Amino acid sequence: MSANPPLGRVERYLAQELARGPLHFTLIDPDKSPGERAASIAKGAVALGSSAILLGGSTGISRDVMGRAAGAVKASVNVPVIIFPEGPDSLAPEADAVLFMSMLNSRNLDLVIRVHARAAPLVRSMGLEPIPLGYLVIAPGMRVGEVGQADTVDRDDLAGATGYALAAQFLGMRYVYLEAGSGAPEPVPDAMVRAVRKALTIPVVVGGGIRSATEAAPLLAAGANVLVTGSVTEEEGLGEGFRGVLSEVRRARGG
Repeated sequence: MSANPPLGRVERYLAQELARGPLHFTLIDPDKSPGERAASIAKGAVALGSSAILLGGSTGISRDVMGRAAGAVKASVNVPVIIFPEGPDSLAPEADAVLFMSMLNSRNLDLVIRVHARAAPLVRSMGLEPIPLGYLVIAPGMRVGEVGQADTVDRDDLAGATGYALAAQFLGMRYVYLEAGSGAPEPVPDAMVRAVRKALTIPVVVGGGIRSATEAAPLLAAGANVLVTGSVTEEEGLGEGFRGVLSEVRRARGG
C-alpha cells in the first residue's frame, strides 16, 4: 500500500493552480453570511481572482447552516468549496472538501487528534475530500487561540514555528497554515513566513490580520503560497482592502 494516497480532485486543482503562483482563498462565515449572501460574496470574490472558498469561522455552526451555504456557493462559483471546520457538527456533504487540520500547538488533545478520529468516518460517508493540514497558531492568536487552548508561538520565535511546520510535513500533512487569528491587529511576521517557507517543500498558507495590499505584499514576497482573508470581507465587503489583497496576489502570479 502506498504511504501517500493519491491527491483528490480538489488537491489536484490546487496543485495545478499553485504551480502558476500564489493563491487567495476567501473565508466566509455561514453564521454571519448565510445561504445566498455567502453565494453573493463568493461570486464577487472569484470574479476578482480568489481560487477557493472556505466556509467556517464561528463556533457552533450547524450542519444545516453549513449545508445551505455550501450548496448556494457551489451553485454560484466554479472553484472548490472547502469547509474550515470547528468540529464534526459543522461538516456537510454539500461542500467539496474539508481542511482535515490538526491544531499543532493546542494543549487540548481533542484538537490535535481525538476529534479527527471521531470525524474521519463522517468525512468518508459524506464524500468530502480531506485535505491534511497542520494548523499553527501564532501570537496574538485572538479568539481561535483562546478557544483552541493554544500555546501560541511568539512572533519572533522563527525556530519554533519552523520546527512545528517541519514536523507537520514529516507527519505527512500536505499544507501548513500559519494563523495569527481572525481580527489580529497585524499578520504573521513576514520573517516567520520566510523561515518556514525555506524549510518546507509543501505549501504554506497564511491567515489572520491581512486587510490590505500593504499587508499582503510582504507575505507574498516572503514566499506565502496561499493568503486567506475573512475579517476584511465581514468588515468592508469586497471593498478596497479586499481588492488590494487580490491585486497583490494577481501581481505575484504575473497577472
